[in-house]
Amino acid sequence: REVYITGLIRDEHGQKMSKSKGNVIDPLELIEKYGADALRFTLLASVAQGSDIKLSEGRVQGYRNFGTKLWNAARFCELNRCDLNPDFDPGGTREIVNRWAISKLVQAAVRTRESIEGYRFNDAASALYHFTWNEFCDWYLELAKPFLESNDPARLEETRSAAGWVLAQLLHLMHPLTPFVTEELWERRYGAPGGPLIAARWPELPDTLVDRAAEAEID
Repeated sequence: REVYITGLIRDEHGQKMSKSKGNVIDPLELIEKYGADALRFTLLASVAQGSDIKLSEGRVQGYRNFGTKLWNAARFCELNRCDLNPDFDPGGTREIVNRWAISKLVQAAVRTRESIEGYRFNDAASALYHFTWNEFCDWYLELAKPFLESNDPARLEETRSAAGWVLAQLLHLMHPLTPFVTEELWERRYGAPGGPLIAARWPELPDTLVDRAAEAEID
């Protein structure tokens, strides 16, 4: 019913690809080297409305590293038994670190949904990249480590459940942009009872989970 037309995909210098110039980039070779998700995310992150795409192998490699970052974060959660607890209530968290992560996730989800619905795929990619790399991996998982080693059962259980829940929602949000790695991680971590991620509903995260006080203190 709707067709989205991008600009031209040019080389990294903005030149039109041409066999005579020798600057043609074969997408199949990039997929073989870096994976389909890395190429897909590179194109989505570069597809600003009204402009052409400048494609380079270096950018594809960078987004492959981004996929590896997500994979390692999921592995960390698995090792620390951060599972998807069906009884977990994200609105009932007490630890400020968990409230902060949930708040940041909800805001990233809002930006992602609005961007996808408005065909601003680069904005969706930017929102998820920033949350995944900076807020979830570099900050939240680091700040959560002492809680995951805590002798306080309530603090330990809440942090495990919060981290598992945030990761699950992140895989949902990332799935349209990187379907292969997210489906693989979903099936490894959560898929047995819930079915494939591609058939799951888009997460509905209420604005009431935004916690400005937690953000102010942690930020």
